[in-house]
Amino acid sequence: MTTILGVDPGLTRLGVGIITKGAGRSVSLVHVDVYRTAITDRTEERLGALSRALGELMDQYTPDLVAVERVFAQHNLRTVMGTAQVSGVVLALANARGIAVSMRTPSEVKAAVTGQGRATKNQVGTMVQRILGLDSIPQPADAADALALAITEAWRGVAPAASPTAGETPAQQAWREAEARAKRPKLAP
Repeated sequence: MTTILGVDPGLTRLGVGIITKGAGRSVSLVHVDVYRTAITDRTEERLGALSRALGELMDQYTPDLVAVERVFAQHNLRTVMGTAQVSGVVLALANARGIAVSMRTPSEVKAAVTGQGRATKNQVGTMVQRILGLDSIPQPADAADALALAITEAWRGVAPAASPTAGETPAQQAWREAEARAKRPKLAP
């Protein structure tokens, strides 16, 4: 089984959805939530709060893969910047834990889950509900979007077992991790 964390990045509302992928297209809900930050807080405080929450989530559920919505150009530059900053936090947290990351566009996610790339938020939510066998559509839409990202990755992505590190012995894994740590750039104090 593969555990996949889907992240719908946002500075005010950040959706997270965790699923497990079984055989074929079989997927099951593990966890879903939306983290919120106050717009009155400074950006660094908001990013710090989201970073802590996401780090704890990754440590608790240890996903094999993280699927993040790719930032796309919008008319509101402030929204794009916040989304991009949160995406950077997600990428850094996943990298620090050695978790593979996949970036998916909104239209790619809509097409995978509903069959059409221009689906509405309600259509995506309805299909997420059906696919996961839920009693209701996850709310707010950020929660359903995060689950849709995870489902898309489960159905279209490459399983982590196909990575070059699959089948390594514990000693080989420790060696690879030590080499990776040695190659990390050192930050000035």
